[in-house]
Amino acid sequence: MTTLLTADHVLASRDGALSLLRDGAVLVDGDAIAWVGVASDAPPADERVDLGQALLMPGLIDLEGLADIDHLQLDSWGDDDSSPHLRWSRAHASHPVSALSDEDRTIMRRYAVAQLALHGVTSFMPIASEIHTAWAETHDDLVDIAHAAQEFGLRAFLGPSYRSGVHVTDDDGASGIFWDDARGEAGFADAVRFLDTVAAWDDPLITGVLAPCRIETLRESLIAETGRVAAERNALVRVHAFQWLGERAHFRRESDATQLEVLARCNLLNDRLIIAHGSYLDLHSAVDGVDGGELATVAASGASIVHCPLTNARYAMWLEDFALYRDAGVNFALGSDSFPPDMIRSIDQGVSLAKAQRPDRPTGSLAEYIEAATLGGARALHRPDLGRVEAGAAADLVAFALDDIRMGAVEDPIRTLVLAGTARDAVFSMVAGRVVMRDGTLPGVDLEQLRRDGQRIFDRLRASYAERTYAGLSEDELFPPVFPSRGGA
Repeated sequence: MTTLLTADHVLASRDGALSLLRDGAVLVDGDAIAWVGVASDAPPADERVDLGQALLMPGLIDLEGLADIDHLQLDSWGDDDSSPHLRWSRAHASHPVSALSDEDRTIMRRYAVAQLALHGVTSFMPIASEIHTAWAETHDDLVDIAHAAQEFGLRAFLGPSYRSGVHVTDDDGASGIFWDDARGEAGFADAVRFLDTVAAWDDPLITGVLAPCRIETLRESLIAETGRVAAERNALVRVHAFQWLGERAHFRRESDATQLEVLARCNLLNDRLIIAHGSYLDLHSAVDGVDGGELATVAASGASIVHCPLTNARYAMWLEDFALYRDAGVNFALGSDSFPPDMIRSIDQGVSLAKAQRPDRPTGSLAEYIEAATLGGARALHRPDLGRVEAGAAADLVAFALDDIRMGAVEDPIRTLVLAGTARDAVFSMVAGRVVMRDGTLPGVDLEQLRRDGQRIFDRLRASYAERTYAGLSEDELFPPVFPSRGGA
């Protein structure tokens, strides 16, 4: 079965470089791209899909793709004084319980994967808040996500997140980490079992990875075990590191080393490593403010960094700076890491920050961010068949409409989309040649029911914070409205 896709604009690849085709066409044969060129020269096909005034481009690769309803809406609005109230209390950490039933957790994940599909993501590695769980993710949690990915037809790189400790607030308001090494070891065993489960499925769209939690919540022994298994199985590893300022002091106390030194001695500092965030290296102005070599070490190792500019902005935890990392040779992938999982808004935010940090280099940053969302993600995943529109590549594609009056006049289609559009302008996508989204919707999916379920589950998660806080605050005290509420007539 062959399908010819045509669009006013096609972002194509040749020899690893991106370029725009006007009045372009892409021939899909089975699960791969067979031909790319000008529509007037296109070969015959069994089916033709005319996308019209749209930008057809590689499917977006989101390596911090939301797998829950989103905690960022709840914990990024306040000042520093609000955050201790939203962590687990130490008492809750000693006897944690999930805020949701198993059934609702499954629905929540289906809701999340549907959102990724609706926003033009074709490949994802999930991230979810663990504050609502009984400890961390389990083997069966990730089976849920895999089933949702299979239902919607997305390409997924999956592994349960595991940890030895959790950030807590004591009764006096002080912050700390509550450790439970047995739970950490059990979580790691679950993660290894999930690798076996995925291998047995032999599903080309589902890849098992190791996804330990925030690096400061892992004992070094568990980090070392992760490195050992990753080497044995040639598995990718994503870890949240250099995400916040307190990490460095923690590792100095616990391991008499930096995070980078621990990753190196645990056999993780290599090209299979994907570092989520990677903001607070030694050169950051809030750390040492001097380049002591960490950036060059990361680049030389071949590790990739998942940059999440929208989340960085919402938490005011900036990466300094995008151009400097790129010039050093670091491979960047992108992640949305918040709701909505809108990679176009993330690119726009990242480009704005890059301009502010490097006004001497404003014109190249947009192209670099587009590359990070496509080719960079593919490099991080060791998948040269992804992130590109060219013959022989996987038929993972997304189209964004440019014909809405609110989009305005179309100049360069990339600039127009990023400046005037969002990922909600996605109207068509396919993964491995199978249509995922058509006319901006997911065929056969009751999105209205999913919306109602999502609201119900979000309301339950919001209420659960009051059940865990150390200070005994009510839901309304924890989440005051932007403006005072008044009752209606």
